[in-house]
Amino acid sequence: MNDAVSDAPFTPPLTYDIAIDHEATSSNRATPNIEDPRERDEGIRPHAIQERTSEAFCSILFDGSARPAAGEERTEPGYFSDLNLGQVFSSIAMGYEEYDLMPFFYEHLDDANTISYRQEVFRDLERKAVFEPIASFVQQMRDMRAHLKQSNALRYQYQKESWFVDATQIYYDAVVSLARALAPIELESEGLKRFQEHLSNYVQSPAFTSLGADVESVRKSLSEVRYLLRIKGLRVTVAKYDCEADYSAEVLATFERFKQGAAKDYRIGFHNPPDMDHVEANILGLVARLFPEVFSALDDYCARHRDYLDPTIRTFDREVHFYLSYLAHMGQFKSVGLRFCYPKVTRHSKEVFADDTFDLALANRLVPQGSVVCNDFLLSGPERIIVVSGPNQGGKTTFARMFGQLHHLASIGCPVPGRRAQLYLYDKLFAQFEQEEDLANMRGKLEDDLVRIRDVLNEATASSVVVLNEIFTSTTLKDSVFLGMKLMERLIELDLLCVFVTFVEELASLGPTTVSMMSTVVPENPAVRTYKVVRKPADGLAYALAIADKYGLTYGALKKRIAP
Repeated sequence: MNDAVSDAPFTPPLTYDIAIDHEATSSNRATPNIEDPRERDEGIRPHAIQERTSEAFCSILFDGSARPAAGEERTEPGYFSDLNLGQVFSSIAMGYEEYDLMPFFYEHLDDANTISYRQEVFRDLERKAVFEPIASFVQQMRDMRAHLKQSNALRYQYQKESWFVDATQIYYDAVVSLARALAPIELESEGLKRFQEHLSNYVQSPAFTSLGADVESVRKSLSEVRYLLRIKGLRVTVAKYDCEADYSAEVLATFERFKQGAAKDYRIGFHNPPDMDHVEANILGLVARLFPEVFSALDDYCARHRDYLDPTIRTFDREVHFYLSYLAHMGQFKSVGLRFCYPKVTRHSKEVFADDTFDLALANRLVPQGSVVCNDFLLSGPERIIVVSGPNQGGKTTFARMFGQLHHLASIGCPVPGRRAQLYLYDKLFAQFEQEEDLANMRGKLEDDLVRIRDVLNEATASSVVVLNEIFTSTTLKDSVFLGMKLMERLIELDLLCVFVTFVEELASLGPTTVSMMSTVVPENPAVRTYKVVRKPADGLAYALAIADKYGLTYGALKKRIAP
């Protein structure tokens, strides 16, 4: 508010005594709270702009009717903890907390078209020309929300309104910049094409063009406000600027001839908090009285554009972070040579496979330290169940988790770890891993295993995926074989896809529906695990002696250590 000279008629100066009641000033009068217009998807209010723009685009995540109903609760699935998917998605969503992304990662899709819809968006966003303007846009939207938050935190009317004006300017510039950047790009995904069309229509809508014209007008008017301050004791006089001399410039000009070169600056910097103090607020209140038209226009602008944010833009800003956060997470693995692919997802065939794939949770821990071991699997024809056996600490549990992770990631439309993959579009995913006894339920470990697997079998269908890891380990080998056989019979009868990690090797050869895979060791040194799980008949070798020898726990070694 300091550039232009006012041509308005003479207005007498106004005074302010610093010692007056600071809380009873005009600059602190009550004003409607300027709310952050960003709201959860379920709570979007009706908006005039939405009525004038394209109805074709609703969501960058959901294709048409696949979008969940408004207000639908999405909670973490029960299998997340066993498959370490909670760790995976918490790591992905870290730094994006304001967007509440976790519900998007919870709910698997049962619609192949929506999965394809998301995969196409991912492919487009992997193009630098598409990614960069969208990344810039969401950063500007974050800046806009920071301005709105600051506006709500301030106490004085005109300062609140100033931050609000800045927020709308950032929003307007962000939308215009994104529309211009995307306009010449040939997009491949239906989702981004529809958004591109919505954006093109929106920037030409009367409401948006009015916002741009109004924000330019109000900022121009404010920049032309110029005034004088006369301070004498505790009295401050505010008057309109009338071509008076700028004494600061005259002093600097006078002493310019004595300047001998660069000198050390001894001036002390003062902290300048965003909130005005009461003196500044009262001075601004007097300025507003000197320029009533300008500040009345400011009040009017804030009232008319309170709901300036287009709900579809707001939804896009949140939902696109599902893609941006996952791509950023992928980047750390791709930078060390690990591969991701877009799996073929189908419910018409139970032939599933993946090449050079890995456990995403484990890889997240291993990448900073060393290499990640990749594995393959294949089920074809009548094959439905992979029975994994082999030595302990050989990667069996990791393999089982990987199988479940891949199916969930594919079911939410994400690229999956691996060079290529085809996965099944399941109706339900179940995981049962070994758990410690829970004293609260008063059940023994075996009883708890039986109760949990009964619940799985009661809910599972032929379209389900089941991941089982080391159950029935708390009983005798004879009972484990008996229970394992009964369980396998039921799984085969259901005709579902399953990975079953077990020490009972008899379960690996129950007919054409079962496939035996084993974790392997280095042949020359059985104590060293390769962490490769390969397709081979179970051999019943646990290599316990090699482990005991590695840690000096063989009979001979112990005898030497305790000998007198």
